[in-house]
Amino acid sequence: MADPMRNRGEPAIVAVGLTKSFPGVRAVDGLSFEVRSGEIFGLVGPDGAGKTTTLRMLAGIMKADAGEAMVAGCDVMRDPEEAKHVLSYMPQRFGLYDDLTVDENIRFYADLFGVGRAERQTRSSELLKAAGMSEFRGRMAGKLSGGMKQKLGLVCALIHRPKVILLDEPTTGVDPVSRRDFWRILYELVAEGVTILTSTAYLDEAERCHRVALVHQGRLLFCDTPPRLKAQLGKDVLSVISAEPRSVRSRLEGADGISSLTPTGDGVHVVVDDAARRVPELEARLKSAGVRFDAVQRVTPTIEDLFVDTVAGGAARHG
Repeated sequence: MADPMRNRGEPAIVAVGLTKSFPGVRAVDGLSFEVRSGEIFGLVGPDGAGKTTTLRMLAGIMKADAGEAMVAGCDVMRDPEEAKHVLSYMPQRFGLYDDLTVDENIRFYADLFGVGRAERQTRSSELLKAAGMSEFRGRMAGKLSGGMKQKLGLVCALIHRPKVILLDEPTTGVDPVSRRDFWRILYELVAEGVTILTSTAYLDEAERCHRVALVHQGRLLFCDTPPRLKAQLGKDVLSVISAEPRSVRSRLEGADGISSLTPTGDGVHVVVDDAARRVPELEARLKSAGVRFDAVQRVTPTIEDLFVDTVAGGAARHG
């Protein structure tokens, strides 16, 4: 992964007190953070956290009720048109044309951004090669897989060499192989000096970012590097490995010393105050209830553990 600290210049993105309300809901509530030049910054949270609204305000296509936003030195609140030349915004449903080929879609966006023919041909060849799509230039976009459509969307969004890229949940619904390819492309872009702000509801993807802002109900919970975020939990995490995760969760809810429980692929993560004390208690509780399990063991906290435990405790702390 590229070192985001190699460039200590002005931040590429500055959001201060961004606020946006819709009838009956405060979608974004005083959100503030900075994205450093040449890093991948993750805006992470569940559906309804305000991620899309935040990105739309930063892209200059939605007006904020309050707050300020600078992207690549441009004030997107006062002059959104100027910002369009230095940034690229890829929404969840990128506007590809199914009845156009891969090349024709790229040409359309190149014309939209005023990219000349020679530059378009050079740039598109580079990007398609990086995306592993060189052999699909003549294929109709409507015939591409979901993952390939997302990669084509990224190629189109990058055709004018933006300094900053805003990606709204780009890997949602994408197969694991395409997700891996997509992130490989992002790392290559960062190595070229591009700054990336990506939103995701996949908490495991936060581990791939240089820094992460965890958001919930439009508010910032934490903002830091993944290792430092996990260190902020300040509690122990136990993994109950079991083929009966629902039974495990039902039986352990409300037990002394437990602050949150999170289902995982092979059981349940349990956040506790003291692992050494709670392991025998939990084992005894499960055995007495006849719940089968393979092991109760201490594990390294994940960002998901931090997020779930914070939300369960109802405490929104600012990074």
